[in-house]
Amino acid sequence: MANETTNSKSLKAGIQAFGRFLSGMIMPNIGAFIAWGLITALFIGTGWIPNEFLSVLVDPTLKYLLPTLIGYTGGRMVGGQRGAVTGAIATIGVIIGADIPMFLGAMIAGPVGGVVIKYFDKLVKGKVKAGFEMLVDNFSIGILGGALAVFFYSIVGPFVQTVTSALGAGVDFLVTHGVLPLASIIVEPAKVLFLNNAINHGVFTPLGTEQVAETGKSILFMVESNPGPGLGLLLALTIFGTGMAKQSAPGAAIIQFLGGIHEIYFPYVLMKPAMILALIGGGVSGVFTLSILGGGTVGPPSPGSIFAEMIMTPRDGYFANISGIVVASAVTFILASLILKISPLPADDDALSSAQTQVSDLKAESKGQASASDAPIDKNGKAQLDAAATGVIPAQLSEVQTIIFACDAGMGSSVMGASTLSKKIQTAGIKDVSVDHRAVNDLDGTEKVIVVHSQLAERAKQASPNAHFVVIEDFLNAPQYAELVEQLKTDA
Repeated sequence: MANETTNSKSLKAGIQAFGRFLSGMIMPNIGAFIAWGLITALFIGTGWIPNEFLSVLVDPTLKYLLPTLIGYTGGRMVGGQRGAVTGAIATIGVIIGADIPMFLGAMIAGPVGGVVIKYFDKLVKGKVKAGFEMLVDNFSIGILGGALAVFFYSIVGPFVQTVTSALGAGVDFLVTHGVLPLASIIVEPAKVLFLNNAINHGVFTPLGTEQVAETGKSILFMVESNPGPGLGLLLALTIFGTGMAKQSAPGAAIIQFLGGIHEIYFPYVLMKPAMILALIGGGVSGVFTLSILGGGTVGPPSPGSIFAEMIMTPRDGYFANISGIVVASAVTFILASLILKISPLPADDDALSSAQTQVSDLKAESKGQASASDAPIDKNGKAQLDAAATGVIPAQLSEVQTIIFACDAGMGSSVMGASTLSKKIQTAGIKDVSVDHRAVNDLDGTEKVIVVHSQLAERAKQASPNAHFVVIEDFLNAPQYAELVEQLKTDA
């Protein structure tokens, strides 16, 4: 039994690690996908403002820019800047060797380029004579990258094109035969387990982008990003919930639906696991509605807010997309309300705190980090951080001009937290201090004050060891915000 549990955890960790890697190549480049989607929506023959001159941008961006960015990013994830350049060169080979957008090929060629140059660097480390380092560095990328480009062009490209075409045909089959809505049976539980980025950006975004090139829009972009199910769940909690869950649900609904931060409703699902049935019902209904009405967007709505969904909707798709969101929300609301009527939430408000901690643990696990539950527990039952992670509180903060809010990707959570803290600082009348958001990996050691979730504190400390750290557990209601604001006022 113990072995089965261990194997199950290992499998889950492996899937999450693979998903992180896939989505890690797409997410930093989402802005480029959105740019291509907007150009497509505006300037193609059926766009908002058809323009034959500007529509020429659509095809090269799709076939060359986007796959190259993916390959560059994948190479950098494995082999740093040298891996990025080698990965981009290898990716050009797979792009030229196919007649379709090579997203899948880029997700292979980029990391392979990074791996090759990384192991070459290890092989020659300490063996290059002084004065020849630059020569070896430049020519190693040129020779190895060129060889990989030839290999991917002549051998891998045609194979990947066959595989990609087969996957595209499979998606068309699901859509044509009305089976795609069943994908929500997998997608909705996966979101709560923080596999949503792997599914959305690792699978749906590449396939959906290719579908847009053929039909002008893709329903795949809305399978995971549809904000309807989350809104329906939170509205049900607002009306039929109890205690802290009922009080906090309205604010969470605004953040989820307007801001696109879906993870904010995950703790409520963990409080009442049966809620996942309501989400699945809403997801299936929403995708089914989109399928019948021909819904879809021209690019990935990221984050999954109603604003992003509407911006990425083609001119003739508003009725279908809005209907898909409304139906998903209504069905989830009805099912969640029935569940709450039959089995009310725990009256104890600690259940929500426990669920939030569980969400933090799941998020940390999905990103390969230590969870809060693995940390030592203090006398109050709260996770205790390593003293090194909290930084040294400076004598005064009067010289601080920018506070950095750091999270894993520099999106989503950090944006939400930075906005919350910024409002508190403005309300306190502090005019000379701004709040910015950044990914932990982008910290460069020059930061003076960093606000970070406990799950990421150790990584942030390594990236910026001289900063003062404000370590929080809750992005929206952290008591540390008030403490920091008071200290800023005192030292101003």
